[in-house]
Amino acid sequence: MKILLLVVVLAVGASAQDRSAGQRAFEARCAICHGGDGHGTDRGPAIYNKTAARDNASIATVLKNGLPGGMPSFVLTDAEVADLTTYLRTLQPAPSPGGRGFQRPVVRETITLTDGKKLEGVLVANGLEDRAIRTDDGKIHLLRQVGEQYREVTSTVDWPTFHGDMSGNRYTTMTQITKDNVTHLGAKWIYSVRNAQGLQDTPQVVGGIMYVTNVDTCIALDAGSGRQLWQWMRQPTRGVMGASSNRGVAIAGDRLFIETDIAHIVALNRFTGEEIWDTEMADWHQNYGATGAPLAVGNLVIGGITGGEAGTRGFVAAFDQETGKEVWRFWTIPKAGEPGSETWGGKDIAHGGGPTWITGTYDAQLDTVYWPTGNPAKEYDGDDRKGDDLYTDCLLALDAKTGKLKWYYQFTPHDTFDYDATEIPVLVDANFQGQPRKLVLHADRNGFFYVLDRTNGKLLLAKPFIKEVTWASAIGADGHPIKNPNQTPTAEGTRVCPSQDGATNFYSPSYIPATGLFYFQTFDAKCSIYSKSDEDWTAGKNYLGGVMRMVPGQKPEHILRATDISTGEAKWELRETQGGNGWGGTISTASGLVFFGEESGEFAAADATTGKLLWSFNGNQNWKASPMAYMFDGQEYLAVIDGGNVIAFTLGK
Repeated sequence: MKILLLVVVLAVGASAQDRSAGQRAFEARCAICHGGDGHGTDRGPAIYNKTAARDNASIATVLKNGLPGGMPSFVLTDAEVADLTTYLRTLQPAPSPGGRGFQRPVVRETITLTDGKKLEGVLVANGLEDRAIRTDDGKIHLLRQVGEQYREVTSTVDWPTFHGDMSGNRYTTMTQITKDNVTHLGAKWIYSVRNAQGLQDTPQVVGGIMYVTNVDTCIALDAGSGRQLWQWMRQPTRGVMGASSNRGVAIAGDRLFIETDIAHIVALNRFTGEEIWDTEMADWHQNYGATGAPLAVGNLVIGGITGGEAGTRGFVAAFDQETGKEVWRFWTIPKAGEPGSETWGGKDIAHGGGPTWITGTYDAQLDTVYWPTGNPAKEYDGDDRKGDDLYTDCLLALDAKTGKLKWYYQFTPHDTFDYDATEIPVLVDANFQGQPRKLVLHADRNGFFYVLDRTNGKLLLAKPFIKEVTWASAIGADGHPIKNPNQTPTAEGTRVCPSQDGATNFYSPSYIPATGLFYFQTFDAKCSIYSKSDEDWTAGKNYLGGVMRMVPGQKPEHILRATDISTGEAKWELRETQGGNGWGGTISTASGLVFFGEESGEFAAADATTGKLLWSFNGNQNWKASPMAYMFDGQEYLAVIDGGNVIAFTLGK
C-alpha cells in the first residue's frame, strides 16, 4: 500500500493533442515512479490495480497528502484532481499468459534438452542459467542450463500442505542437513513480496513450484531459484474485519485453493494462476472473513473463517474440488434447540463466535478431520452466555465425507480470556505409557499441554507447561478444568495468566518420533488484565464486551520447549532473547534438528535431543510465520517467510 492507484493501457498511436488533461497530469507527476503504463518501476509499485477499492474522495486525499514513507504530496486544484482521477480509472492491466496483473509478453521458445528432446512453449521465467517453460498442455517445466542445452528438474520431496503432511507434525524425513554440517547452511535465494510485512504464510512446494500468499494474492515461484512464474491478485476489500493476513493454500492435482479476505474460497490452475471457480463461504458484511490455508481431503477442499471477535457464527465447510459446490457444513455455534445449545444461557448464542481460522489435520485411516475452534464472542463478558458455550475453544473430530461430529473436546469452557484453541492438533501414532495409541497432541493457548486418544476424544494427559497458570488449578479427571473462582473479568480489571496472547499460539509445533518429544514455542511470565463492559452486537464492529491490557512492568520470556508426550514434562528448554513478541513456529528433522524463529529475529537450529543452539541466521524481523522443508534438484532446502521476504536455505558447496 506504499503509494497509490493507477492502471493503464494507453491508446496506441494517440497524438499529443489527443491526450487528455488527466493523462498529461499523470505523465508529468506519476509516470516517473509508476511508469507510463502504471505497471511500476524500480522507484515505485504498480498502481493500475489500486483504484477500484477507493472512492474519489479517498483518491483526492492521497493525491493531495501523499502517503507516509512513500508517495509525496502534490499541490493540485480540484479540477486537476478530478481530471487525474478520471484518467487513473482508465488504466488497465497488460495482457498476460496466465493469472492476474502484469506479466511478461507472450514469448514462445523451443528448448533442446540434454536427452535430445525438444520442449516448446511459452517462456514464463528466465535467468542466466535457468528457464521456465509452460507447454501447450498447461504444465510448467523448470530447466537448468548445461552447456548449450537444458535439463529438466523438479522437487523429489514436496511440502504440499500448510503443515507439510496431513498429520500436522511439521517433521521431515530428509537427512542431508545434519548436526555436523548445519553450520554450512546459508541463504540460497530471497524473494520479496511487494508492499508486505509480517506475512504469516507457510510456503508450499509441489513439483518444484513454490506457492506463497498474502491477502488476496498467490505467487508461484521456481523453488530452486525463487524466480516468479505467475501471480494472482485481487485488490483487498476495504472494511473487512479480521482478514489482514493469509496463511497459505491447499493443492490437489492441477488445482490450488485459496481463501480471500471476504470469506470466499477460490480455485486456481496451479500452473497459470487462472481462476476456475469462486464460491462464497459467508457474507463478509456480517463480519466474516477468511485467513487460513484450506485442507484438501479426497475430492473435497475444507476451510474455515475468522470473526470470533466480531460475533460471527463459526463453521467448518467442505466444497467439491471440481465445481466449488458446498458438500457439508458444521456450525460451531448451534441454533436454539440443537445439540449443544443448552450450554448457552443467554442472547449471545446468536453471535457466538467460534471461528475456525487455523488449518485442521486429517487421519486417512479413520477418515476423520480434526479442526480446532476459537473463542466465544463478547469474549470478556460471559454474562449473556452462561454455560460452557459449545463448540467454542474445542477440538472437533468430523467425518471427512459428511462433516458429522464424531466427538469433541473443549479446552476452555465458558472462555472469558480469548483462549482460542486454534493451535495445531498434531496426530501421532506412538506408545503412550506402555500402550500403542492413536494420539492427538495439543498445546493450548490456555497454558495446558493435552494428549487425547484421537479415536474417541478421551483425555489421556493434561499438564501445565508454563510457570504461572492462574485461571485454573488443574484439569480434572473428567476432562473439565478446575477453575479458580476469582479469575473472571470485572469492571475494575482482573489479572489472569497466561495472557490473551496465550502460553502458545497459532505458530506451528513439531514432533520427532525417534525422540518422542513435542517441540513448540511458548510465552512465560506474560499475563493480562481483563475488564468487562456490556455492549450490543453491531455489523461492522468488534464484539468484545470489554478490554484487555498487558500487565505493566512484566518481563515476558519466549522459550522453546521440548516436551515428553508421555509425561508432559519438558526435557529441555531453550530460553530466547527476552521480550515475548515473537510468533515463529518450528520444524523438526529426522537428522535430529529443530529449526525455529528466535525472539530476536534470528532463524535458528537446535539439537533436538539436548536443546543446544547449533546455528542461526539473523533475519532482523519479528517472526509471524513457520518454516518448511523440501528437496529440489537433489538438494534439501529449508524456507521461511521473514517479514515480507521468502528466504530459502541450503548447504553450501
